[in-house]
Amino acid sequence: MDARAGGNGPHGPDERALRALDRLRLVTRLMDQAFGVPGTKWRFGLDALFGLVPGLGDIVGAVIAVYALRVARLLRAPGAIQLHMLGNIVLDATVGTVPVIGDIFDFVYKAQTRNLELLDDWLATPHETTRRSRRGIVFVPLAIAGVFALLTIFGVWMLVELVRWLTTLLAGL
Repeated sequence: MDARAGGNGPHGPDERALRALDRLRLVTRLMDQAFGVPGTKWRFGLDALFGLVPGLGDIVGAVIAVYALRVARLLRAPGAIQLHMLGNIVLDATVGTVPVIGDIFDFVYKAQTRNLELLDDWLATPHETTRRSRRGIVFVPLAIAGVFALLTIFGVWMLVELVRWLTTLLAGL
């Protein structure tokens, strides 16, 4: 797909924006798709490996996410696209806070790849992708609220189980 085809008016994106988009493609491929799992179609990148070190994956992911949003601004992507990208980042970061589950989610969800695809789709079909992103903006807050609700329910359940266990333990003394 040639980014010059659309997205930024009659002349398309300027050269600076296109160079930034090419760098984003390279970084995204390195972070999300660099390695393959033998015998499968599954791919992962440095993000999955960095995620195994507490905090490191979050910091690196945040830096790349900010860069992706900067590229979107350079390309003059509409607000709906940028909000959709931000929603992908927030969802990834929110679920990423859960030990183990967050690492698995990072392996599967790949927010950076989704954001790059969103920019590429917007450059190819600006009006259609913008319309889809507006609809998607509703989903992201609902997904985040759902994750928070599940985490809250899980936390309360764990607290109840802890109190039961302590009660049983103290009753035996």
